[in-house]
Amino acid sequence: MNAQASDTQVLFEERDAGNGYCVAFAQLNAERALNALSRTMIDRLQAQLDAWAERDDIVCVVLHGAGEKAFCAGGDVIGLYQAMTTTGAAPSAEAEAFFAHEYRLDHRIHRYPKPVLCWGTGTVMGGGLGLMAGASHRVVTERSKIAMPEVTIGLFPDVGASWFLGRMPQHIGLFLGLTTTAMQPGDALWLGLGDYLVDSGQREAVFASLTELDWQGERRADDAVLARALRDFEDGAASDKARRESALFARQHSIARLTDAATVAEFCERLTRQAETDDWFAHGAKAMAGASPLSLAVVHRQLAGDPKRSIEQVFQRELAMAVACTRRPDFAEGIRALLVDKDKNPQWSPATLDAVEEQQIAAHFELPDDYAQHPLADL
Repeated sequence: MNAQASDTQVLFEERDAGNGYCVAFAQLNAERALNALSRTMIDRLQAQLDAWAERDDIVCVVLHGAGEKAFCAGGDVIGLYQAMTTTGAAPSAEAEAFFAHEYRLDHRIHRYPKPVLCWGTGTVMGGGLGLMAGASHRVVTERSKIAMPEVTIGLFPDVGASWFLGRMPQHIGLFLGLTTTAMQPGDALWLGLGDYLVDSGQREAVFASLTELDWQGERRADDAVLARALRDFEDGAASDKARRESALFARQHSIARLTDAATVAEFCERLTRQAETDDWFAHGAKAMAGASPLSLAVVHRQLAGDPKRSIEQVFQRELAMAVACTRRPDFAEGIRALLVDKDKNPQWSPATLDAVEEQQIAAHFELPDDYAQHPLADL
């Protein structure tokens, strides 16, 4: 066993799998912060994934988080808040670079040349889902709670969400992005964000088993080897019917009627009426009532359109959107209200959906003129 820990926020380990092969493990190690991604963690992961990709002896990479509470609760938005609020009215190069680096990492996982197993237990939100969505083999457990709650802090579902939410049936991705509704394990399996349901207590057994598999050093063969192993674990207690139930599946017709709305305002009106007859929708109605009106309008534009963009085009467009958010007041204000001062009383600008102007929405979909070249043009 060869352990490496040059940075304690991310721990790397390589386990001997026989026949000259190794299984590599990357653990997010910020348990108290629910393994939220800092810029340091992103850069360390990028460098290590790049190095492992070049090695013929590495046959599989495992992504997991420290502790039981979360795989990853998102990006380090407190750090982003500090970066945005120390530059005054000027753009924050640090904040904008954070998103460019994060999206490059997510893209790396989507296009990784080896099997990537993501152990997505506990809270998986925002940037955590960005890591998980691109993995080739995604495990959810009975503890998994998956969500994209960005509109509550003046952002939008990013990290490739235009791709993985945009392809969901019945515009369910649009519903999730607007309402911040959390997906349970059964929802993730149905919607294609999870591939295997395994008991959370089986984590170490699963990880230990990876060194016993008949790895071939060839991508297709190794994908199948890993899939068979995970199916064997899935056949245990975690496969019971109750854990596979999906409230989103059961309500897909109602959600489709909601998302048929031409505008966000109409969607809100329909959602409020729906919540009166089905309490399950009450969370979404409350979340939208407190969310940034501009973010809601941007998300509606983002996810109600053509979902057929490539993953590269998605990250390039989302970076433009993220840069726009760092340069507008709502993002910093949302973080302040929810996570810094915690008064839960954000002063949004504009304050209502009616006051949102078309030019404010459109400004999110093009990089500012001061960018001579797109930072992700080479994806």
